[in-house]
Amino acid sequence: MLELPDQLPVSSPRSAPRRLRRGPTYRGLPRPVLALAWLATAAVLGAAIGATLPAALRLAGATAALAPGMLAWYGVRATGFLAYFAVAGSVIYGLLLSTRLLDAIAHRPVSLALHKDLALAGLALSALHGVMLLGDHTFPFTATAILVPFASPYAPAAVGVGQLAFYLVAIVTGSFYVRQQIGQRAWRAIHYLTFLGFIGVTVHGIGAGSDSAAPLAIWAYLVPVAAVAFFLTYRIVVSLGSRRDRARADNRSGVAAR
Repeated sequence: MLELPDQLPVSSPRSAPRRLRRGPTYRGLPRPVLALAWLATAAVLGAAIGATLPAALRLAGATAALAPGMLAWYGVRATGFLAYFAVAGSVIYGLLLSTRLLDAIAHRPVSLALHKDLALAGLALSALHGVMLLGDHTFPFTATAILVPFASPYAPAAVGVGQLAFYLVAIVTGSFYVRQQIGQRAWRAIHYLTFLGFIGVTVHGIGAGSDSAAPLAIWAYLVPVAAVAFFLTYRIVVSLGSRRDRARADNRSGVAAR
């Protein structure tokens, strides 16, 4: 249930007529809706796992028997997509938090924790994605080629952008743990790097991915990019509207003070 923001006037008659806005009050989803949502999620996940797991196991077994070296290649691709989804999910969740769209159905501390966990999962999966390149003998990847931007023996430009994006994501994720030390303003400024990181991982995935032209891969990139673009635009519009309202309130208070 979404409760519209209340507007609380300032008590002092001589103070500025600015109104303080509260976000939506947390009420949670009704229990029947929550139970239905969990059942639907379980059904979708069960159907997806049941439809894909047997074929995936058969493919993995055949690959292990005929071309053991390809297992690392499949692992690299799988962890790459999982890392991208985690990073994209963290960015989208952060935008939902900044617009307070989730406050009516989720406790804000829980939402912040999930936002941080998604970023941490994306960072861990990205690191695993890079480490698994050492086992892929298609190209002679070394630790230096994995850690140093643009030193890759394969698609150095696209891989280099991904490496820089990884370091940006690492900086943003690390800022969660020093938030109190650096202050809210610096923490928010660091978080703007998230968008550069998201652009970087998208460019990396499309440019370095060997299956980027596949229909599923196209949708895997298109949907997160569209979601980030939509919520970022919404966030900018909301911010501009809030600034306009504050400016009008300041003008009215200036006239009243005279």
